[in-house]
Amino acid sequence: MSDFDSTLASLGIGRTGSAAQQAAASSNLGKTDMDQNDFLQLMTAQLKNQDPFAPVDNTQMVAQMAQFSQLAGVTEMNSTLKAIADRLNGTTPGDAMQWIGRTVLTPGETAYPRTDGSLGGTLDLGADATDVNVSISDASGRLLKTVSLGPQSKGSIDFEWDGSTDSGDPAGSGPFTIHAAARNADGGAVKVTPLVWAPVTSVTLGSDGSPVLTLPGLGQVPVSAVRQIG
Repeated sequence: MSDFDSTLASLGIGRTGSAAQQAAASSNLGKTDMDQNDFLQLMTAQLKNQDPFAPVDNTQMVAQMAQFSQLAGVTEMNSTLKAIADRLNGTTPGDAMQWIGRTVLTPGETAYPRTDGSLGGTLDLGADATDVNVSISDASGRLLKTVSLGPQSKGSIDFEWDGSTDSGDPAGSGPFTIHAAARNADGGAVKVTPLVWAPVTSVTLGSDGSPVLTLPGLGQVPVSAVRQIG
């Protein structure tokens, strides 16, 4: 197979010929994008296989080189933008260290009250529901309070508890266990995930080098699980 045929085959461009040539060309069928290497190979093949009696016009060559330069510039710019986006979306160990002493909202069922005894959290509701309830139990599993939130739409729902039991007595300092249940109009269960606030006591590095937070009652939590910082 000639260099020109090889170049065409690498780009998924078929030419009539032997079965081997057809197989090589079909191996890249479906390829729709050209990178810098493809562009350079195609231009080189064009020069090597040009008609010596009708060589490529200089104007055309300059235009092709300009396209190659533009392609290289766009590729480099895309790489730079991706690096910037990764940096903005990522959390470095130094960033996470500043979270120590602050509270974060993360999926979990163990929660501690505020200094005034009240407690707040969020529910992540997977679909619209006609009835949503939050149950709070003590460390021994004894039910302390059920908070009815009524009908709710899909998405994040905040809830509050004043820290008193059904009998009106203070529930204490916790920790408390949060359970949530939701049903739709047909009586079917709707997926619901409780999110609780917890203080960050320390930050360590995971096996992959990403920061991991230590939260009372929840243990080791990756920063990717944090929904909000208090």
